[in-house]
Amino acid sequence: MTERQDARPVGVGCDMLKECVTETICETFRADIFIAGSKSAAVDLCREFCLIGLCVSVTEAEYVYTGGMESGVRIGLINYPRFPSCSESILETARRLAKYLIWGMHQSSCTIVSDKVTIFMSRRP
Repeated sequence: MTERQDARPVGVGCDMLKECVTETICETFRADIFIAGSKSAAVDLCREFCLIGLCVSVTEAEYVYTGGMESGVRIGLINYPRFPSCSESILETARRLAKYLIWGMHQSSCTIVSDKVTIFMSRRP
């Protein structure tokens, strides 16, 4: 992780901000959970789950497949430079959140896609 500072542009008023802008850089890693269900249910469950100290994005998605389609969400986790983590920890958190979402949204499956692996999780036999 590295930090960099740049001088603020002349004439830009930012009395409440620092005189410079810092950048914190970390290794890139992301994990996305794809699951069917309503966005409002996903947001509510993510808000509960994130009380552990986590931030996720929730984006609506439409899943089109052979013979049909359904609405759902994409839940995104990233390696956030302010609180960096390792790829294994982010993926493990994504797995725990995915299980929580499957049960909470009354779904039978979901998929986790990371930079290195794709995991299909299912309650089906």
